[in-house]
Amino acid sequence: MARQYHTITRELLNSGTLSCYIKQLFVTGLTSNPTIFHNAINKGNAYDESILVHALGGKSGEALFFELALEDLTRAADLFRPIYDASEGLDGWVSLEVSPLLADAAASTIEAAIRLYTQAGRPNFFIKIPGNRVGASAIEEVVFAGVPVNVTLLFSEEHYLAAADAYMRGIERRIASGLDPKVRSVASVFVSRWDLAVQGKTPPGLNNCLAIAIAKNIYKAYRNLYESARWHKLYDSGACQQTLLWASTGTKDPGSSDTLYIEALVAPDTISTMPEKTLLAFSDHGKVEGILPVDGGGAGSVLAAFNQAGIQSEELASDLQRQGIDIFAKSWNDLVDSIREKSDILMQSK
Repeated sequence: MARQYHTITRELLNSGTLSCYIKQLFVTGLTSNPTIFHNAINKGNAYDESILVHALGGKSGEALFFELALEDLTRAADLFRPIYDASEGLDGWVSLEVSPLLADAAASTIEAAIRLYTQAGRPNFFIKIPGNRVGASAIEEVVFAGVPVNVTLLFSEEHYLAAADAYMRGIERRIASGLDPKVRSVASVFVSRWDLAVQGKTPPGLNNCLAIAIAKNIYKAYRNLYESARWHKLYDSGACQQTLLWASTGTKDPGSSDTLYIEALVAPDTISTMPEKTLLAFSDHGKVEGILPVDGGGAGSVLAAFNQAGIQSEELASDLQRQGIDIFAKSWNDLVDSIREKSDILMQSK
């Protein structure tokens, strides 16, 4: 299980904290999202100088934000580059999300993903694309174009398998076209939001068990997929396995262990991305007492109990995915508005 850090701020880079976490806490990658950047840019004045420089250069709105994000994430990518090189591309990645406002626009998502990856100019740079229905078609095209993809906002086995299929279709097309099949990808499954969504509706004795059961089911599908004839054909052609990533791993229930999801989802060939509080907690007192079973480990009976209680997992998965897109879209609009306001204030004071 690889550890990935779920935040980015300029202070984190300038203070040397990220370098420290890489060396001392064994962090091997980093991811970001609009909410993270919104909080980072609005906390203090660390970005003010860059905002002013880009504003004076004619940048505004989304274009100015991406300049700021790429400044941070390319620095982070360079810090992780030795890990990327030593692991032959398995670890050492950073992730940047396309605008969530493009979640229902495949062509625009494809264009943005290719442009941002090219602009970053780093091999260890994932572009995040939501794994909704429209996103799946974009993922195939982006992978075919050779852009590494972090498929985000996956909540169910169905979501995961659709993302994996889109990834493999892109690789199959590259092989058919005589292109290098080694295009990396991760499939990010959001965990804790499941338990948060069913608070007050949980069957007796199954508090905080739905998310882990869903994750176990997805892990079973993940292992089965990489035993399939389709995958072995791709592997024999030189393709890389799309890695399963556990996202949203911070414990939302204050009455539960602060390392609940990290400890429950330890498994080979996976990544756990952690917010700072969870990372520090796991590094301090986390325990690894076993690994996920490849057969689902009784997840089916847990899901059946929730079904009997009137909680339909597939319907809820669709709701959670749409809510996730809406949350990121709101954060995105707030982020762009904040940058615009800061730009105006800084320009007026110049």
